[in-house]
Amino acid sequence: MAAAISALALVACTAACGGADDDTASGGSSAKNFSFLSINENTTIPATLTTLSQKECATQNTAQPLEIKKQAQASLDQQLQLLAGQGALPQTFIAANAPSLTSQLADSGSVLDTAAISEGVLPAASSTIKSLYDGKQLVLPTELNIEGIWYNKKLLADNGITTPPATWDDLTAAFAKLQAAGVQPISQAGKGGDGWGVTRWVGNYILRSQGPDALKKVADGQAKLTDPQYVAAADAIAALGKAGYFGKSPTSIDYATALNTFLAGKAAFIYMGSWALSDFNDESKNKVGADNVGFLKFPTVTGGAGTADQMPANVGTALAISKKAYENDTNTQAWVKCIVDNYGTVALRDSSQITGFATDGSVEVPALTKQIQSEISNVQTSVLWFEAYFSAKATTISQGNGGLLAGGQLTGEKFMQTVTANLG
Repeated sequence: MAAAISALALVACTAACGGADDDTASGGSSAKNFSFLSINENTTIPATLTTLSQKECATQNTAQPLEIKKQAQASLDQQLQLLAGQGALPQTFIAANAPSLTSQLADSGSVLDTAAISEGVLPAASSTIKSLYDGKQLVLPTELNIEGIWYNKKLLADNGITTPPATWDDLTAAFAKLQAAGVQPISQAGKGGDGWGVTRWVGNYILRSQGPDALKKVADGQAKLTDPQYVAAADAIAALGKAGYFGKSPTSIDYATALNTFLAGKAAFIYMGSWALSDFNDESKNKVGADNVGFLKFPTVTGGAGTADQMPANVGTALAISKKAYENDTNTQAWVKCIVDNYGTVALRDSSQITGFATDGSVEVPALTKQIQSEISNVQTSVLWFEAYFSAKATTISQGNGGLLAGGQLTGEKFMQTVTANLG
Protein backbone atom coordinates (compact mmCIF):
# COMPACT_ATOMS: atom_id res chain seq x y z
CA MET A 1 0.00 0.00 0.00
CA ALA A 2 2.82 2.39 0.89
CA ALA A 3 4.48 1.72 -2.45
CA ALA A 4 1.21 2.32 -4.28
CA ILE A 5 0.58 5.59 -2.45
CA SER A 6 4.15 6.68 -3.21
CA ALA A 7 3.69 5.89 -6.88
CA LEU A 8 0.40 7.80 -7.02
CA ALA A 9 2.05 10.77 -5.32
CA LEU A 10 4.80 10.78 -7.92
CA VAL A 11 2.29 10.60 -10.75
CA ALA A 12 0.37 13.51 -9.24
CA CYS A 13 3.56 15.49 -8.88
CA THR A 14 4.46 14.74 -12.48
CA ALA A 15 1.23 16.38 -13.55
CA ALA A 16 1.84 19.33 -11.28
CA CYS A 17 5.48 19.75 -12.23
CA GLY A 18 5.02 19.57 -15.94
CA GLY A 19 4.47 16.73 -18.39
CA ALA A 20 5.30 15.99 -21.98
CA ASP A 21 2.41 18.14 -23.25
CA ASP A 22 3.31 21.15 -21.07
CA ASP A 23 5.29 23.54 -23.24
CA THR A 24 6.38 25.54 -20.20
CA ALA A 25 8.20 22.45 -18.95
CA SER A 26 9.33 20.89 -22.22
CA GLY A 27 11.23 24.01 -23.15
CA GLY A 28 10.44 23.99 -26.85
CA SER A 29 10.61 27.11 -29.01
CA SER A 30 7.09 28.04 -27.87
CA ALA A 31 7.78 27.84 -24.12
CA LYS A 32 5.69 30.50 -22.42
CA ASN A 33 7.47 30.44 -19.08
CA PHE A 34 10.97 29.96 -17.75
CA SER A 35 10.28 26.98 -15.52
CA PHE A 36 12.45 26.07 -12.52
CA LEU A 37 12.00 22.90 -10.47
CA SER A 38 13.21 23.60 -6.93
CA ILE A 39 13.20 21.54 -3.75
CA ASN A 40 11.13 22.34 -0.68
CA GLU A 41 14.19 22.34 1.55
CA ASN A 42 16.01 25.14 -0.27
CA THR A 43 14.61 28.66 -0.14
CA THR A 44 17.69 30.64 -1.19
CA ILE A 45 17.72 29.67 -4.85
CA PRO A 46 14.02 30.47 -5.53
CA ALA A 47 14.38 33.76 -3.66
CA THR A 48 17.46 34.74 -5.66
CA LEU A 49 15.86 33.81 -8.98
CA THR A 50 12.76 35.79 -8.02
CA THR A 51 14.90 38.85 -7.31
CA LEU A 52 16.66 38.41 -10.65
CA SER A 53 13.30 38.22 -12.41
CA GLN A 54 12.30 41.54 -10.86
CA LYS A 55 15.58 43.38 -11.35
CA GLU A 56 18.69 42.24 -13.21
CA CYS A 57 16.81 39.80 -15.46
CA ALA A 58 13.57 41.78 -15.79
CA THR A 59 13.90 41.96 -19.58
CA GLN A 60 14.32 38.19 -19.83
CA ASN A 61 11.42 37.70 -17.43
CA THR A 62 9.13 39.85 -19.57
CA ALA A 63 9.86 37.64 -22.57
CA GLN A 64 9.58 34.44 -20.56
CA PRO A 65 8.15 34.80 -17.03
CA LEU A 66 9.79 32.83 -14.24
CA GLU A 67 7.71 29.90 -12.99
CA ILE A 68 8.86 28.09 -9.83
CA LYS A 69 7.65 24.60 -8.97
CA LYS A 70 8.74 22.55 -5.98
CA GLN A 71 9.55 18.98 -5.12
CA ALA A 72 10.57 17.20 -1.93
CA GLN A 73 14.29 16.54 -2.01
CA ALA A 74 13.81 12.91 -1.01
CA SER A 75 11.85 12.19 -4.23
CA LEU A 76 13.75 14.59 -6.51
CA ASP A 77 15.77 11.91 -8.28
CA GLN A 78 12.67 9.84 -9.02
CA GLN A 79 10.87 12.89 -10.34
CA LEU A 80 13.74 13.86 -12.62
CA GLN A 81 13.81 10.36 -14.06
CA LEU A 82 10.07 10.49 -14.73
CA LEU A 83 10.23 13.89 -16.41
CA ALA A 84 13.29 12.97 -18.45
CA GLY A 85 11.55 9.82 -19.65
CA GLN A 86 8.66 11.99 -20.88
CA GLY A 87 10.97 14.54 -22.51
CA ALA A 88 9.46 17.04 -20.07
CA LEU A 89 12.28 18.36 -17.93
CA PRO A 90 11.82 22.05 -17.05
CA GLN A 91 14.34 24.53 -18.42
CA THR A 92 16.21 24.55 -15.12
CA PHE A 93 16.07 22.26 -12.11
CA ILE A 94 17.94 21.29 -8.98
CA ALA A 95 20.55 18.73 -9.98
CA ALA A 96 19.96 15.17 -8.80
CA ASN A 97 20.99 14.17 -5.29
CA ALA A 98 23.15 11.44 -6.81
CA PRO A 99 25.76 12.90 -9.19
CA SER A 100 25.64 9.62 -11.12
CA LEU A 101 22.02 10.31 -12.10
CA THR A 102 22.86 13.75 -13.49
CA SER A 103 25.62 12.08 -15.51
CA GLN A 104 23.16 9.49 -16.81
CA LEU A 105 20.72 12.22 -17.84
CA ALA A 106 23.52 14.01 -19.66
CA ASP A 107 24.56 10.81 -21.43
CA SER A 108 20.98 10.38 -22.64
CA GLY A 109 20.93 13.93 -24.01
CA SER A 110 18.66 15.42 -21.35
CA VAL A 111 21.14 17.64 -19.46
CA LEU A 112 23.24 20.39 -21.00
CA ASP A 113 27.02 20.48 -20.60
CA THR A 114 27.35 24.12 -19.51
CA ALA A 115 31.07 24.47 -20.29
CA ALA A 116 30.41 26.83 -23.20
CA ILE A 117 28.30 29.20 -21.08
CA SER A 118 30.34 29.13 -17.88
CA GLU A 119 32.65 32.11 -18.40
CA GLY A 120 31.49 33.53 -15.06
CA VAL A 121 32.15 30.31 -13.09
CA LEU A 122 35.11 30.46 -10.70
CA PRO A 123 38.00 28.00 -11.28
CA ALA A 124 37.45 26.37 -7.87
CA ALA A 125 33.81 25.66 -8.70
CA SER A 126 34.65 24.42 -12.19
CA SER A 127 37.29 22.07 -10.79
CA THR A 128 34.85 20.69 -8.23
CA ILE A 129 32.10 20.15 -10.79
CA LYS A 130 34.44 18.39 -13.20
CA SER A 131 35.65 16.13 -10.40
CA LEU A 132 32.06 15.10 -9.72
CA TYR A 133 31.08 14.60 -13.35
CA ASP A 134 34.09 12.97 -15.02
CA GLY A 135 35.48 16.14 -16.52
CA LYS A 136 32.16 17.60 -17.62
CA GLN A 137 30.57 20.88 -16.51
CA LEU A 138 27.03 19.58 -16.01
CA VAL A 139 25.74 22.03 -13.38
CA LEU A 140 25.84 25.69 -12.44
CA PRO A 141 27.19 26.38 -8.93
CA THR A 142 24.64 28.31 -6.90
CA GLU A 143 26.85 27.52 -3.92
CA LEU A 144 30.58 27.12 -3.45
CA ASN A 145 31.77 25.84 -0.14
CA ILE A 146 35.38 25.31 0.75
CA GLU A 147 36.14 23.27 3.81
CA GLY A 148 38.89 23.34 6.38
CA ILE A 149 39.75 23.60 10.04
CA TRP A 150 38.53 26.72 11.83
CA TYR A 151 40.23 27.73 15.05
CA ASN A 152 39.86 30.04 18.04
CA LYS A 153 42.78 32.48 17.81
CA LYS A 154 42.61 33.51 21.45
CA LEU A 155 42.56 29.96 22.81
CA LEU A 156 45.63 29.11 20.78
CA ALA A 157 47.49 32.28 21.79
CA ASP A 158 46.58 31.85 25.47
CA ASN A 159 48.16 28.40 25.35
CA GLY A 160 51.38 29.42 23.65
CA ILE A 161 50.43 28.34 20.13
CA THR A 162 51.47 31.45 18.24
CA THR A 163 51.62 30.00 14.72
CA PRO A 164 48.68 28.19 13.10
CA PRO A 165 49.69 24.53 12.53
CA ALA A 166 50.74 23.84 8.94
CA THR A 167 51.58 20.12 9.25
CA TRP A 168 49.80 17.17 10.79
CA ASP A 169 52.55 16.80 13.38
CA ASP A 170 52.20 20.47 14.34
CA LEU A 171 48.44 20.07 14.62
CA THR A 172 48.51 16.99 16.83
CA ALA A 173 51.16 18.66 19.02
CA ALA A 174 48.76 21.59 19.44
CA PHE A 175 45.98 19.19 20.37
CA ALA A 176 48.15 17.61 23.07
CA LYS A 177 49.15 20.99 24.47
CA LEU A 178 45.58 22.21 24.64
CA GLN A 179 44.28 19.07 26.28
CA ALA A 180 47.03 19.20 28.89
CA ALA A 181 45.83 22.73 29.69
CA GLY A 182 42.23 21.54 30.12
CA VAL A 183 41.00 22.85 26.75
CA GLN A 184 38.98 20.56 24.46
CA PRO A 185 40.99 20.46 21.22
CA ILE A 186 38.24 19.62 18.69
CA SER A 187 34.48 20.08 18.59
CA GLN A 188 32.98 17.69 16.05
CA ALA A 189 29.61 16.01 15.66
CA GLY A 190 29.56 12.23 15.74
CA LYS A 191 25.88 11.46 16.28
CA GLY A 192 24.27 9.39 13.53
CA GLY A 193 24.42 10.99 10.10
CA ASP A 194 26.21 14.03 11.53
CA GLY A 195 29.32 11.86 11.74
CA TRP A 196 30.38 13.26 8.36
CA GLY A 197 32.32 15.87 10.33
CA VAL A 198 34.61 13.10 11.54
CA THR A 199 34.84 11.23 8.25
CA ARG A 200 35.97 14.49 6.61
CA TRP A 201 39.13 14.17 8.73
CA VAL A 202 39.65 10.65 7.39
CA GLY A 203 39.12 11.66 3.78
CA ASN A 204 41.39 14.68 3.96
CA TYR A 205 44.17 12.72 5.63
CA ILE A 206 43.95 10.23 2.76
CA LEU A 207 44.15 13.02 0.19
CA ARG A 208 47.12 14.64 1.89
CA SER A 209 48.98 11.36 2.31
CA GLN A 210 48.08 9.62 -0.96
CA GLY A 211 47.38 12.52 -3.31
CA PRO A 212 44.28 14.23 -4.73
CA ASP A 213 43.19 11.23 -6.83
CA ALA A 214 43.32 8.72 -3.96
CA LEU A 215 39.55 8.40 -3.47
CA LYS A 216 38.90 8.31 -7.21
CA LYS A 217 41.25 5.32 -7.39
CA VAL A 218 39.02 3.52 -4.90
CA ALA A 219 35.94 4.34 -6.99
CA ASP A 220 37.70 3.10 -10.13
CA GLY A 221 38.78 -0.15 -8.49
CA GLN A 222 42.48 0.69 -8.55
CA ALA A 223 42.71 0.71 -4.77
CA LYS A 224 40.73 -0.37 -1.71
CA LEU A 225 39.91 1.43 1.50
CA THR A 226 41.28 -1.63 3.29
CA ASP A 227 44.72 -1.19 1.70
CA PRO A 228 47.32 -0.41 4.41
CA GLN A 229 47.92 3.20 3.32
CA TYR A 230 44.20 3.97 3.49
CA VAL A 231 43.74 2.22 6.83
CA ALA A 232 46.63 4.33 8.16
CA ALA A 233 44.53 7.45 7.56
CA ALA A 234 41.59 6.09 9.52
CA ASP A 235 44.01 4.95 12.25
CA ALA A 236 45.33 8.51 12.51
CA ILE A 237 41.83 9.79 13.27
CA ALA A 238 41.11 6.88 15.60
CA ALA A 239 44.24 7.90 17.51
CA LEU A 240 42.79 11.37 18.01
CA GLY A 241 39.66 9.73 19.37
CA LYS A 242 41.57 7.50 21.77
CA ALA A 243 43.43 10.54 23.05
CA GLY A 244 40.08 12.21 23.79
CA TYR A 245 40.69 15.14 21.46
CA PHE A 246 37.09 15.09 20.16
CA GLY A 247 35.67 15.40 23.66
CA LYS A 248 34.09 12.93 26.05
CA SER A 249 31.20 11.55 24.00
CA PRO A 250 31.27 12.43 20.27
CA THR A 251 28.50 9.92 19.49
CA SER A 252 26.04 12.09 21.44
CA ILE A 253 26.97 15.35 19.71
CA ASP A 254 24.94 16.59 16.75
CA TYR A 255 25.85 19.30 14.23
CA ALA A 256 24.26 22.21 16.11
CA THR A 257 25.85 21.23 19.42
CA ALA A 258 29.30 20.86 17.88
CA LEU A 259 29.08 24.24 16.18
CA ASN A 260 27.72 25.96 19.30
CA THR A 261 30.50 24.45 21.42
CA PHE A 262 33.06 26.09 19.16
CA LEU A 263 31.15 29.39 18.99
CA ALA A 264 30.96 29.45 22.78
CA GLY A 265 34.74 29.22 23.04
CA LYS A 266 34.70 25.76 24.61
CA ALA A 267 36.82 24.07 21.93
CA ALA A 268 39.80 25.26 19.93
CA PHE A 269 39.22 23.67 16.51
CA ILE A 270 36.33 22.51 14.33
CA TYR A 271 36.25 21.08 10.81
CA MET A 272 33.56 22.93 8.90
CA GLY A 273 32.61 24.35 5.52
CA SER A 274 32.24 27.99 4.55
CA TRP A 275 28.47 27.55 4.71
CA ALA A 276 28.90 28.31 8.43
CA LEU A 277 30.09 31.87 7.72
CA SER A 278 26.65 33.22 8.56
CA ASP A 279 27.00 31.66 12.03
CA PHE A 280 30.57 32.88 12.46
CA ASN A 281 29.49 36.41 11.52
CA ASP A 282 26.39 36.39 13.75
CA GLU A 283 27.19 38.24 16.99
CA SER A 284 24.21 36.68 18.74
CA LYS A 285 25.58 33.18 18.09
CA ASN A 286 29.34 33.65 18.02
CA LYS A 287 30.40 34.48 21.56
CA VAL A 288 34.11 34.49 20.70
CA GLY A 289 33.67 37.08 17.93
CA ALA A 290 34.26 36.76 14.19
CA ASP A 291 37.62 38.53 14.53
CA ASN A 292 38.74 35.68 16.76
CA VAL A 293 37.98 32.95 14.19
CA GLY A 294 40.78 31.77 11.92
CA PHE A 295 40.74 29.45 8.92
CA LEU A 296 43.30 26.70 8.44
CA LYS A 297 43.79 24.61 5.33
CA PHE A 298 43.89 20.93 6.15
CA PRO A 299 47.59 20.39 6.97
CA THR A 300 50.12 18.39 5.04
CA VAL A 301 51.24 14.93 6.10
CA THR A 302 54.94 14.13 6.28
CA GLY A 303 55.99 12.35 3.09
CA GLY A 304 52.51 12.77 1.62
CA ALA A 305 51.72 13.25 -2.07
CA GLY A 306 49.01 15.86 -1.43
CA THR A 307 49.44 19.57 -0.74
CA ALA A 308 47.53 22.08 1.37
CA ASP A 309 46.62 24.01 -1.79
CA GLN A 310 44.33 21.17 -2.88
CA MET A 311 41.20 22.52 -1.27
CA PRO A 312 38.25 20.38 -0.13
CA ALA A 313 35.22 21.91 -1.82
CA ASN A 314 31.66 21.27 -2.91
CA VAL A 315 29.06 23.17 -4.90
CA GLY A 316 26.15 22.28 -2.63
CA THR A 317 22.74 22.53 -4.26
CA ALA A 318 23.41 23.17 -7.95
CA LEU A 319 21.36 23.95 -11.06
CA ALA A 320 21.10 21.74 -14.13
CA ILE A 321 19.83 22.92 -17.51
CA SER A 322 17.62 20.97 -19.90
CA LYS A 323 19.60 20.49 -23.11
CA LYS A 324 16.42 20.35 -25.19
CA ALA A 325 15.05 23.54 -23.65
CA TYR A 326 18.28 25.48 -24.01
CA GLU A 327 19.07 24.51 -27.57
CA ASN A 328 15.52 25.11 -28.85
CA ASP A 329 14.68 28.42 -27.23
CA THR A 330 16.54 31.73 -27.51
CA ASN A 331 14.53 33.17 -24.60
CA THR A 332 15.77 30.34 -22.37
CA GLN A 333 19.32 30.98 -23.54
CA ALA A 334 18.99 34.64 -22.57
CA TRP A 335 17.65 33.72 -19.12
CA VAL A 336 20.47 31.27 -18.43
CA LYS A 337 23.08 33.82 -19.49
CA CYS A 338 21.55 36.40 -17.16
CA ILE A 339 21.73 33.90 -14.29
CA VAL A 340 25.41 33.18 -14.95
CA ASP A 341 26.20 36.91 -15.15
CA ASN A 342 24.27 38.05 -12.07
CA TYR A 343 23.44 35.21 -9.67
CA GLY A 344 26.68 35.44 -7.67
CA THR A 345 26.30 39.13 -6.87
CA VAL A 346 22.61 38.95 -5.98
CA ALA A 347 23.00 35.86 -3.75
CA LEU A 348 25.90 37.45 -1.90
CA ARG A 349 24.08 40.77 -1.52
CA ASP A 350 20.72 39.39 -0.41
CA SER A 351 21.57 36.11 1.34
CA SER A 352 25.29 36.34 2.20
CA GLN A 353 25.64 33.22 0.06
CA ILE A 354 29.03 32.57 -1.51
CA THR A 355 28.47 30.94 -4.89
CA GLY A 356 30.64 29.53 -7.62
CA PHE A 357 29.92 32.56 -9.81
CA ALA A 358 32.04 35.67 -10.10
CA THR A 359 30.66 38.82 -8.45
CA ASP A 360 30.92 42.44 -9.52
CA GLY A 361 32.65 43.54 -6.30
CA SER A 362 29.88 45.93 -5.27
CA VAL A 363 28.78 43.98 -2.19
CA GLU A 364 30.29 44.85 1.19
CA VAL A 365 30.90 41.73 3.25
CA PRO A 366 32.35 41.04 6.73
CA ALA A 367 36.11 40.63 7.02
CA LEU A 368 35.96 36.87 7.59
CA THR A 369 33.75 36.37 4.54
CA LYS A 370 36.11 38.50 2.49
CA GLN A 371 39.03 36.33 3.62
CA ILE A 372 37.23 33.18 2.52
CA GLN A 373 36.33 34.78 -0.81
CA SER A 374 40.04 35.39 -1.30
CA GLU A 375 40.81 31.78 -0.39
CA ILE A 376 38.24 30.58 -2.91
CA SER A 377 39.52 32.83 -5.69
CA ASN A 378 42.99 31.34 -5.26
CA VAL A 379 41.87 27.71 -5.49
CA GLN A 380 42.94 26.07 -8.73
CA THR A 381 42.49 22.42 -7.69
CA SER A 382 39.68 21.18 -5.49
CA VAL A 383 39.24 17.76 -3.93
CA LEU A 384 36.08 15.95 -2.90
CA TRP A 385 34.85 14.67 0.43
CA PHE A 386 35.32 11.13 1.72
CA GLU A 387 31.92 9.77 0.63
CA ALA A 388 31.67 11.64 -2.69
CA TYR A 389 32.00 8.46 -4.75
CA PHE A 390 30.13 6.19 -2.33
CA SER A 391 26.70 4.65 -2.74
CA ALA A 392 23.91 5.98 -0.54
CA LYS A 393 24.18 2.92 1.69
CA ALA A 394 27.95 3.20 2.12
CA THR A 395 27.59 6.92 2.86
CA THR A 396 25.10 6.21 5.64
CA ILE A 397 27.32 3.49 7.12
CA SER A 398 30.43 5.65 6.94
CA GLN A 399 28.89 8.69 8.57
CA GLY A 400 27.06 6.59 11.13
CA ASN A 401 30.35 5.12 12.31
CA GLY A 402 32.23 8.41 12.38
CA GLY A 403 31.32 9.07 15.99
CA LEU A 404 32.68 5.69 17.08
CA LEU A 405 35.96 6.51 15.39
CA ALA A 406 36.09 9.90 17.13
CA GLY A 407 35.29 8.27 20.45
CA GLY A 408 38.14 5.80 20.19
CA GLN A 409 35.63 2.94 20.10
CA LEU A 410 36.51 1.76 16.60
CA THR A 411 39.89 1.04 15.02
CA GLY A 412 40.75 2.49 11.65
CA GLU A 413 40.92 -1.00 10.18
CA LYS A 414 37.47 -1.96 11.43
CA PHE A 415 36.01 1.32 10.19
CA MET A 416 37.42 0.81 6.70
CA GLN A 417 36.29 -2.82 6.61
CA THR A 418 32.75 -1.80 7.56
CA VAL A 419 32.56 0.89 4.89
CA THR A 420 34.10 -1.34 2.23
CA ALA A 421 31.55 -4.09 2.93
CA ASN A 422 28.79 -1.64 1.93
CA LEU A 423 30.36 -0.01 -1.13
CA GLY A 424 28.77 -2.36 -3.63
